[in-house]
Amino acid sequence: MVSSPFAVDFGDLPSQLPIFPLANAVLLPGGQLPLNIFEPRYLEMCQFALTTPTRMIGMIQPSMQGDEDDLFAIGCAGRISYFQETDDNRLMISLDGICRFRLDDAAVQDGGFRLANVRWDGFDADMIPDDLALEKEPLLAIMRRYFEIKGFDADWDNIERAENVQLLTTLAMVCPFDVSEKQALLEAETMKARADLLMAMMEMAIHGNESPHESRH
Repeated sequence: MVSSPFAVDFGDLPSQLPIFPLANAVLLPGGQLPLNIFEPRYLEMCQFALTTPTRMIGMIQPSMQGDEDDLFAIGCAGRISYFQETDDNRLMISLDGICRFRLDDAAVQDGGFRLANVRWDGFDADMIPDDLALEKEPLLAIMRRYFEIKGFDADWDNIERAENVQLLTTLAMVCPFDVSEKQALLEAETMKARADLLMAMMEMAIHGNESPHESRH
């Protein structure tokens, strides 16, 4: 496989990142996150990121919904791989998940966004392709029941063809879990641990939606 000319080596990850605190929006390494940017301070954030060599933004969740000053300690850096200006002064961007980071501190800049000091220690495996061994049938069975209770439509042919890591990363990012559940998925130490946690969360949602006489054992 030819290395992308835009790829970032682990040793070249920056010590500072502009951060975007956003509840329920978790980016994972290898995932893609489209964002609609309209607040002036976050437009400034994107303009700043685009001037840096890595074009990266740190996605991080507020640890309490509605309080963006209180942040979780771990987020994920995403590289701006696409952006488009709109006629009504918005930016449509897409982030490619690169690597998780640990937040040390952050300071508000003149543009209103925050620039954070970050560390990458312990997350070097995020940038190494993971060929996850997983029995897909049990996962698909849980997914079908979960999607049914949530009323989601799905292209099951494409889902069945998807690689395990791609499927799990996408599921963890798009399923409507709460802030703490999304954070737990982000902080899972390995892809296998994330897969186990994701399946457990879907099972809990399924059982929580069943009446007592419908419970399966």
